[in-house]
Amino acid sequence: MRRQTAAALVASAVTIVSLVSAAPGASADLVTHCVGTGGAVTVPGDLLVPAGESCSLDGTTVTGNVRVAAGADLIVSGGHFNGEVRVMADGYFDATDTEVAGQVVLAAGGFGIFASGSQSGRIVVQPKGTATQEGFLFLENTAVTGSLTSSVGEVSVTGGSVTGNVSTDGAFYTDLNDTFVDGTLTVLNNTTGSVVCGSAIQGKATFTGNLGGIQLGPNGSLDGCASGSFFGRDVAISSTTGAVRVDDNIINGQLQFTANTPIATVAPTNRIRNGITGDHQPPADSARAAASERTASEARAEERRATATQSATAAGRAL
Repeated sequence: MRRQTAAALVASAVTIVSLVSAAPGASADLVTHCVGTGGAVTVPGDLLVPAGESCSLDGTTVTGNVRVAAGADLIVSGGHFNGEVRVMADGYFDATDTEVAGQVVLAAGGFGIFASGSQSGRIVVQPKGTATQEGFLFLENTAVTGSLTSSVGEVSVTGGSVTGNVSTDGAFYTDLNDTFVDGTLTVLNNTTGSVVCGSAIQGKATFTGNLGGIQLGPNGSLDGCASGSFFGRDVAISSTTGAVRVDDNIINGQLQFTANTPIATVAPTNRIRNGITGDHQPPADSARAAASERTASEARAEERRATATQSATAAGRAL
């Protein structure tokens, strides 16, 4: 859609096209405000979902950046965003079969990010700071070009890939299932620990200061898991409060334990190239997974998506 076509949207009650003030001699930036629904059109310039509003897009291309303001929702399917996506406090971004060329950032106090069958640049979930709400990051069959970093809330990556490092510090939990990570994996100070199942981690994996336990492979107490993972370098687990279980993994390095309470359980089904250091014990029996906290938290995304879609539909056609 060309610039003159976008200008025609000014008359719409649900979409406002405005010019952001620019310095003398500079060209103004086109910003489209979306409240309601939009289809397979091209939005020139940036897209803004105003505070407290909902926007639902299907097959829409945005040539610039996307901003989801405080308390706003953006639901997109089959979209193409040429810039970055920024989600503000209590904002929600939900993407299916969508390509985001730039980074995706969830600001302090953001509600969350959900992506399925999508692609994006690096993903950053910022610390909550003084905000009371802890956001979440749920990725399903999604490819991330760059790093994934989170300092708050739930982090779940299933059936996806990350070309850079995965790093969380102070999250609620960090779970990887059937996921490829080309860089390192660092999980620090997570409230309910971490589960890694059926994944491939090329770099070193480090788990330090986590509560609730660490589960690498099946038969753990945190979540159901069908198989172990491949770790291309050392795996270091230290200062864990809660059960640590390592089962059915291939570790092309050394497995290292330091100051875990209770001591770690290592099943004989692991294949570890450079042996094990630190206190560990064989399993007495299989633990029973208790995944209620993890599965219940994913319902937050489903509820917010349904509410946002209903609100956008009620607002009418936006694009």
